[in-house]
Amino acid sequence: MSGSRLSSVLPDLSPWRSSRDFRLLFFQGTVTYFGSFMAMIALPLQIKHLTGSPLAVGAMGAVELVPLVVCGLYGGALADAVDRRRLILLTEAGLGVLALVLLVNALLPDPLLWPLYVVAAGVSALSGLQRPALDSLMQRIVPHDQLTAAAALNALRYQSGAIAGPALAGVVVAYFGYAPAYAVTVVGFAVSVMLCARLRPAPPVGGAERPSLRSIAEGARYAWSRPVLLGTYAVDLAAMFFAFPNTIFPFLADELDAEWALGLMYAAGAVGSLVLGLTSGWVSRVRRHGLLVVSGAAAWGLAIAAAGWFSNVWLVLVCLAAAGAGDMLSALGRSTIWNQTIPEELRGRLAGIEVLSYSVGPQLGQVRAGTMAGWTGTRPAFWSGGLACVASVALLAAVLPKLISYDADTDEDALRRRAAREAGAAEGAAEGAAPEADPAGTPA
Repeated sequence: MSGSRLSSVLPDLSPWRSSRDFRLLFFQGTVTYFGSFMAMIALPLQIKHLTGSPLAVGAMGAVELVPLVVCGLYGGALADAVDRRRLILLTEAGLGVLALVLLVNALLPDPLLWPLYVVAAGVSALSGLQRPALDSLMQRIVPHDQLTAAAALNALRYQSGAIAGPALAGVVVAYFGYAPAYAVTVVGFAVSVMLCARLRPAPPVGGAERPSLRSIAEGARYAWSRPVLLGTYAVDLAAMFFAFPNTIFPFLADELDAEWALGLMYAAGAVGSLVLGLTSGWVSRVRRHGLLVVSGAAAWGLAIAAAGWFSNVWLVLVCLAAAGAGDMLSALGRSTIWNQTIPEELRGRLAGIEVLSYSVGPQLGQVRAGTMAGWTGTRPAFWSGGLACVASVALLAAVLPKLISYDADTDEDALRRRAAREAGAAEGAAEGAAPEADPAGTPA
């Protein structure tokens, strides 16, 4: 393959070169995701070990749901009203403390069950507070025309942790127990806090409202008035609710007589996403991002359904990898639409709604998968959910045609946002401001 063809396929590194804060967040996220995925795998395994019940494992999603909804919405309003860097730093430190609680509990002679649910709820709450600030910060530190490339690089960062964390967690838990897995998580959060402390301040835009129900409602009204945004939220919510079976992977591994493959099952989706991310250079040239959202979600559902049909563990792993690639494609489309169209003064509140769209779905999906597995068996819980995902995505695409027709070069909101960024950059240049040092943090 010639150099020009290769560069058109490989990830676009322009956000890495143009933004110091993007590089810091890239390293911070890599460390955090690796440690978090260690705990994410160890926690349901420990609940399974203590109870032997798929319903008990699925109940973790129910415990996480309310804190995520409440704190996600409030965190969005908070991100528009306070320094986003400070909010990220404090919540990251809190997540580290909760990881320490898991470690202490695992070191007890007889580990307790209830702290696992308490920590799961606490992690959900702190993540809900943090994610809007993290997501909305990207719009400030990365130039408008590099947002899709930034989304691809962020996904690569996430998938690297999603591959290495689960794969290592399965080995560590099997041979050394739960405490070492949680210890890695604690160390990861300590490093992450140090990296977050080096980020530049990201104060709110002038005239920002204090967090309140009124400000949250303002963001919700804006989202409701934009069919394209509604479509991105609804498609992701439906896909995750019907086809997020991760919580029953331990039972699928038992049924296929392949306990050794449990870590691979958790990592397979990330492998598929990583492969797509490593060949994502072409995505930066796509303008119809709504098509990415719909086609990626449909591919996810079909692959999850296929994973429930096969009894060969290697074919199951291939299907899960294909599902990960589909999810990655859909995520790139969603992230680009969000960052291209939402005004800066509403970005935090809309990021809070986004947290609900891509986080509540998996939480409810855990409950659905665990309940279905208890009623009908593990594999029917896979294929029925996958088919329901495809059907729901097709219905939403028909009901919300503006999502399919979205074009970054013609959409009114995208054009307004681009003009605002260019005006801000021109103003900063006229004042002699450095690209990443102006009060609003807007890169020139």
